[in-house]
Amino acid sequence: MKKIFALRGAAQCLNSEEDIVKQVSAMYDDILFQNGVTETDIVSLQFSVTADIDAANPASALRKSGRAANLALFTVQEAASQGGLPRTIRCLLHCYMNAAASPRHVYRNGAEVLRPDRAQNS
Repeated sequence: MKKIFALRGAAQCLNSEEDIVKQVSAMYDDILFQNGVTETDIVSLQFSVTADIDAANPASALRKSGRAANLALFTVQEAASQGGLPRTIRCLLHCYMNAAASPRHVYRNGAEVLRPDRAQNS
């Protein structure tokens, strides 16, 4: 039996289209791999970006990488907060997984500091 899970991820990146594509693609691939999820299991994927990331939209970057062609994607700007981690893209991926699964979240490229208790890197 399957149920819906929410998988989280975050990555720091440079404010360049090339690095945004690289980091978003790697984060996405890690989340799918570590959780045994395929694109057909995904319901939706939401991104948030800090205000200093504006060279590319993460949803567009993921599609540009050849992934997520048929998925519902959405990007918003993260609310500003004092002491927040700069140059960060976060994601929240909703997907179906086996009911007994243990979600694995992905924090990479400096974003591990956000949730060291949940970070499980490849």
